[in-house]
Amino acid sequence: MTQTTRRKILHLGGAAALAAPAILSTGAARAQGVTKWRMQALWGGGTTPMRYEEDFCARVAELTGGAFEITPFSGGQIVPSAQAFDAVRGGAFEMMKTFDGYTAGKIPAHGFSSTVPFGFPEADQYEAWFYERDGLDLVRESYAPAGLTYVAPTVYGEEPIHSRVAIRKIADMNGLKGRFVGLASAVMARFGVSVSPLPTSEVYSALDKGLIDIADRGDIKANYEEGLHEVAPFLILPGVHQPTTATSYVANTRAYEALDDQKKAALAVAAREISGRLRQNIIVSNGEYLAKFEEAGVEILTLDPEDVAEARGRAVEFWAEAATDDLSRRMMDSQVALMKDLRLL
Repeated sequence: MTQTTRRKILHLGGAAALAAPAILSTGAARAQGVTKWRMQALWGGGTTPMRYEEDFCARVAELTGGAFEITPFSGGQIVPSAQAFDAVRGGAFEMMKTFDGYTAGKIPAHGFSSTVPFGFPEADQYEAWFYERDGLDLVRESYAPAGLTYVAPTVYGEEPIHSRVAIRKIADMNGLKGRFVGLASAVMARFGVSVSPLPTSEVYSALDKGLIDIADRGDIKANYEEGLHEVAPFLILPGVHQPTTATSYVANTRAYEALDDQKKAALAVAAREISGRLRQNIIVSNGEYLAKFEEAGVEILTLDPEDVAEARGRAVEFWAEAATDDLSRRMMDSQVALMKDLRLL
């Protein structure tokens, strides 16, 4: 999809959002029949992110006057999460909410469309790459050969590092054992970490038993609820391994192309609204839950911005090592160009 076409869809989507009451009153959308999809998300039932996926589905229905119904399912509810990519590609259900980092081993570009270690420090900067540069086009190119269409990202901020030892500078990570996944596993290894790509479910026990010294897991609130304050006395910010994060709405291409323009616009508008709303929720929750970590006796250590900036300059070399095909190199080059424009490099 070209930049011009995308802008037309987003413009149509914005108009749909403004005219939602009119759509409902005319019944024009219903005259075309109701489209019903199923979507499997990443999250467990009842969690904060899952509630936002439910809001996304409700918003799509609202924008289309009830003509587009998406039923949300929690992670693993239809198929195991690791099988969602193939299930959507094969048409078992129409849409998934995924994290591109899980497929970075097979599709190198996905390391850059999920999170960039030492990359964009602000979520708005990363989201700007998707919408104001060529990010969306590049990610859609990465999914197209599989018969999948990348609809839109949900972009939010950092995930912290939890540690059994004090880390006051990047160099302190050298020689430690750590849990990281996706592009972060390759980059952190080049900074001297002995990386184990453990499943999320094993992070608590691995820290508790001393199998790893440092770990990435999830956002600050989720990690507190998982009890990481019980097994890691230090929390390191910023989360340089994952300073900003993008999860993604991905649809079966045949199902997506069968949608009319209004339904495609509804997906685009609802996705962007949810991205902003979840990000704001996380910002507020971070303040609340950092205080809870401190109350539990965890020491919060903040890395020197100059140290992080210097490491970003070194990380460019490590990104290049992970960009092993033409598309991933183009994606990396596009992001580096924006970082230079933003004076980050």
